Amino acid sequence: MNQSPSPLLLDVQGLSVSFATDRGRVRAIDDVSFQLREGEILSIVGESGSGKSVTLLSLLGLHDPQTTFVDGAVAFRGKHLLQMSEREMRRLRGKEIGLISQDPMTALTPVYTIGWQIAEQIRAHESISARAARKRSIELLGEVGLANPGEAVDRYPHQLSGGMRQRAVIAMALSCNPALLVADEPTTALDVTVQAQVLDLLLRLRKDFGSAIILITHDMGVVAEVADRVNVMYAGRIVERGTTEEVFSHPMHPYSWGLLASIPSLTGKRAERLPAIGGMPPTPESIPAGCGFAPRCRFARGECLSRPPLRRQGDQSALCVLQPSERDALRGSILTLEEPA
Repeated sequence: MNQSPSPLLLDVQGLSVSFATDRGRVRAIDDVSFQLREGEILSIVGESGSGKSVTLLSLLGLHDPQTTFVDGAVAFRGKHLLQMSEREMRRLRGKEIGLISQDPMTALTPVYTIGWQIAEQIRAHESISARAARKRSIELLGEVGLANPGEAVDRYPHQLSGGMRQRAVIAMALSCNPALLVADEPTTALDVTVQAQVLDLLLRLRKDFGSAIILITHDMGVVAEVADRVNVMYAGRIVERGTTEEVFSHPMHPYSWGLLASIPSLTGKRAERLPAIGGMPPTPESIPAGCGFAPRCRFARGECLSRPPLRRQGDQSALCVLQPSERDALRGSILTLEEPA
């Protein structure tokens, strides 16, 4: 018997983000739509500059309204986020939506201890005494794996290693048991051992609290390990979406092929040099009117000068002119897919 899907938590429809510049408005995010259900892990992947962080920060209201213009519809548990006042958003952020920033050193205030900062967030959203908030801060630091949390709670950010600071930021994000956790490159600049511990922590969060997670990353290995569904983003658009198994087994977009081809193989002869996608991602001012990936795509053709059509394959889809009949052969010239064992 098929299990009914969990309730819809976040619904993003037609999100577009533009920045004010000396030459007028420049669109950085173009018509992005996606949904997230309770307890689900959605990963948004792409190179630096593809628009991943801007998308999430904008829908959370973490942008300058004088220079950033956000259009579209964003509903969280039926509440329309883009129509909320700053005061309403502050009540929501931290309590129902937690954020793990990409750089823990800038996310933490250097002149306060990490325990004070975690306790401050707890007291901002809950009616609790300072002593009880401090006790909860120590418990959280222990839950995220910090040794001697009773001592670590009184340390300043500069007294912690990068991995310890990242754990402190995660503890702060988890302090109110949010329904949605947005993790922006949570494993960047961490060594492999700490990366694995952070990922295990995110999975445990879902298991223990039923939290949904949006994981922003450029690491396809991380995606394969933890995500349920994947959105591949390039030049401000979602160019491919599907379940993790679908995207890794039968990627549809040439950009996805390039990302997957750059993952080192665990079997066979070691390659002297990993394949790379030629060129650089476009800046918002230079995104082509048609397919944003066309200038770097070896399969580009005249049709790519127009906005690409949406090709569907079951629940998987991609913005690309390539027909299903030619896709497999072209993909094989870039990517050799390994069959599951």
